[in-house]
Amino acid sequence: MKKQSNKVVIDIKNLKKSFGDLKVLDGITLQLYEKENLVVLGKSGSGKSVLIKCIVGLLKHDKGSITVGKHDLTDIEEEDLIKVRKKTGFLFQGAALYDSMTVRENLTFALSRIKEKFSKEEINDKIVEALENVGLPDAIDKMPSELSGGMKKRIGLARTLVVHPEIILYDEPTTGLDPITSNEISSLINETRSKFNNSSIIITHDINCVKRVADRIVMIKDGKVYKEGSLEEFLNDEDAYIQSFFK
Repeated sequence: MKKQSNKVVIDIKNLKKSFGDLKVLDGITLQLYEKENLVVLGKSGSGKSVLIKCIVGLLKHDKGSITVGKHDLTDIEEEDLIKVRKKTGFLFQGAALYDSMTVRENLTFALSRIKEKFSKEEINDKIVEALENVGLPDAIDKMPSELSGGMKKRIGLARTLVVHPEIILYDEPTTGLDPITSNEISSLINETRSKFNNSSIIITHDINCVKRVADRIVMIKDGKVYKEGSLEEFLNDEDAYIQSFFK
């Protein structure tokens, strides 16, 4: 099992989350290590997206604990939650760009959310750098409606990178994309980690993406961890449920 470091950057223990009578997370325990690409794999509705929304405090978990760096999110103060979000980038499934804003304005808004004062020149430099990192410097003054699905994903990643996060959470980064664009986004995830040494959790059910980016895989089924291991261990596992993903 490949692991980039022994340093744990996210530690989740016995996490539970329900919506009414529906148990979505039922005792999830996992760790994300420094400089690691951790794939969380599972069918639609298995709780993958709920998991990462709990990690950034968009949803509050019912039981268990989530520790990001030195911060326990269980009873976290708003000031400390802001600190967690400053170092944690979130790439939403649909990129979640503001339709009424240009690409430049979308990235400027992301910078304004971290409560640091930058000059106009610094803001422009950061935006240009982030767009160059995703290969779309010429898109700076385009509207989201002028972008393809793959371009929107790239701009969403640029908006995440502009604040230099230590951790990136990817929610279904290749969903809805054609195979070529999907492979490009998977390659970009690896390039981002290589360049910035960040740690990432990639939520997906796209096996091609899994094969390209995973250092380690955690499979979720019925709100629990069903298996954890390397890609090779998953490929060699004869369990029928696991093989249903990889065939």
